[in-house]
Amino acid sequence: MLAAQADGHQITTLEGLASDGEMHPVQRAFHAEHGLQCGFCTPGMVMAAVSLLAEQPHPTEQQVRTGLEGNLCRCTGYHNIVRAVLTAAGHREGQAGR
Repeated sequence: MLAAQADGHQITTLEGLASDGEMHPVQRAFHAEHGLQCGFCTPGMVMAAVSLLAEQPHPTEQQVRTGLEGNLCRCTGYHNIVRAVLTAAGHREGQAGR
């Protein structure tokens, strides 16, 4: 979207997800599950995951894959990215959201 289209709307960036020096649960899950490679796609993947989990707090693996399908990663097969989102949702041991 063009910047002018965002006029009057609140914008949250990747850096804006952290609170009081603590990473957002999705950021923690991406770190814990090695959900990044070169870092090019990571901001978009994290922001898409945050949005997905806001709308669907307990998604299935297929819902995660569908929710992230607009973000392209050339380094990986998406396995760790999907695992990170499921971890953030509390589906896996370690539950990054806590």
